[in-house]
Amino acid sequence: MPIDQIVKPPSPSRIPASVLIDTAKYIAVMAAVAILLSIGTQRLGYNWQWYRIPQYLGQFTDEGFRWGLLMQGLGVTFQITSISLLLMLMIGLGTALMRMTNSWAARGVARCYMEIIRNTPLLIQIFFIYFVLAPILGVSGFWSAIIALSLFEGAYASEIFRAGITSINKGQWEAAKSLGMSSAPMYRHIILPQAIRRVLPPLTSQAVSLIKDSALVSTVAILDLTQQGRMIDAETFLTFEIWFTVAAIYLVITLILSGIVRILEQRFSI
Repeated sequence: MPIDQIVKPPSPSRIPASVLIDTAKYIAVMAAVAILLSIGTQRLGYNWQWYRIPQYLGQFTDEGFRWGLLMQGLGVTFQITSISLLLMLMIGLGTALMRMTNSWAARGVARCYMEIIRNTPLLIQIFFIYFVLAPILGVSGFWSAIIALSLFEGAYASEIFRAGITSINKGQWEAAKSLGMSSAPMYRHIILPQAIRRVLPPLTSQAVSLIKDSALVSTVAILDLTQQGRMIDAETFLTFEIWFTVAAIYLVITLILSGIVRILEQRFSI
């Protein structure tokens, strides 16, 4: 066999130089941040006390395991966001359908709702519902926070739903009408199943925004994760440790949801 026809064994894979350079840059940036943070805290004379943080996450007592205050606050955050998420989807879908109906009154109501909600800060809406509407209607602070978040996020979700509905091919609409379907069966059996599949990734992104925006409900004395952090900080003065921990908890939750978004985008890519 000629020498030039001898098949050489594959060379061992090497890490590209660009990856090594990027890794070195990342380590350098992280080291610089750590050094600056260390210098800043030394100038402040801050005494790190990380050993006191685990008790606010959870600990074993004589009665068994007990969740700490931060985890209890996280539970309240999950309650608020889960209920708000369901209401957000209902409000968003209802508003999108109202905007696409032939009724001028329905379109006008939906348009007014969207313009008011999207052009005013969420914090002002929370204050308005909690301090003005809640005493009149007899609504608790917990539900005031849920209503405010649901209305705010629902306005943005409605645009996502509307974009998904309008993206359905015209032939699908014509085929449904040619079968004699009225609007309700057409949306339920033909349009919405396809539209919801397309808007699932952006709706998941909206859920991530909902979790982050839920931190604002702490301003109306809801004992969520942020409010628990504020109370612990006020009692212990563990400012850096508490807020680093709270930020890390939010980061873990949003990273998990962001991973779900990427999976959905790959699964439902169109």
